[in-house]
Amino acid sequence: MSLSDGGGYGGGEPGGPDTGGQTRTRLPDGGDPYGAGRRPRTGFSSRNLVTVVGVVVLLIAAIAFANRGGGEPSGADGAAKDADSQATAPTGTKPVTGKNGGIATGFAKTEQGAQSAAANYAVALNSDGMYTKDRRQTIVTTVYAPSVAAARKDDLDKVYSDPKFLGRIGLKPDGRAPDGTTFVSRANPVGTKTEKFSGTTAKVSVWYSALFGIAGTDSKNPVAEGWYTNTFDLQWIDGDWKITDFTQKNGPAPVGRDQAASSAEEMSKAVQGFGGFTYAR
Repeated sequence: MSLSDGGGYGGGEPGGPDTGGQTRTRLPDGGDPYGAGRRPRTGFSSRNLVTVVGVVVLLIAAIAFANRGGGEPSGADGAAKDADSQATAPTGTKPVTGKNGGIATGFAKTEQGAQSAAANYAVALNSDGMYTKDRRQTIVTTVYAPSVAAARKDDLDKVYSDPKFLGRIGLKPDGRAPDGTTFVSRANPVGTKTEKFSGTTAKVSVWYSALFGIAGTDSKNPVAEGWYTNTFDLQWIDGDWKITDFTQKNGPAPVGRDQAASSAEEMSKAVQGFGGFTYAR
């Protein structure tokens, strides 16, 4: 399994920041929002680091729920019928029946259940838990099909135990953030879309924003935002949806608002004070 070139949080080799002139950022009075340690984006910028993570690790990298077709059956060829996305509505179906290591499991064997699984799995695979060996093993075993999980474990262990890789993103060799800083790695899904559904297999796209970087006054890799779309191939295995493959691409990315970037202290407090979500409907 590999990611498409040019992908984002788990995409191709990073490029420079957008230069289209549409996005403006005002820094707070008094200087750099992330302290004197921030450098101009001349090589591996924080956005680039968001991009390079999944290239090396081959992973994906929760849900503003969007129903397609109000639960209507898919076409004869297995492709879901085209329909405008709709706001989440109660269906009377229990979203999930359990969890494993904090990850929702036991999704319904329906199109909605496949969408919920894909969104939950995107959150888990882009979380900071991937940087801890025991937690990473639990995530990989939970979200991947058994036929691919072992290979994913080996790939991920090689990357996350590489001091050079960890140093490039500003972490210590053991995967911890430097003292006095906060490591941020979160995916925030905006919506999902069923590309195909056949009952026991599904292809679901998840559109999400990603926060990645290190918040701290001396951080050289401040927290930055990126937008990506992952498309998961899912298979119904042993009573749940499991990932068998995926692809990724950049965007769609909105035009940034003219807002002042927060200070390192504000960002750290926000990350520590606002726990991340797990999503299921």
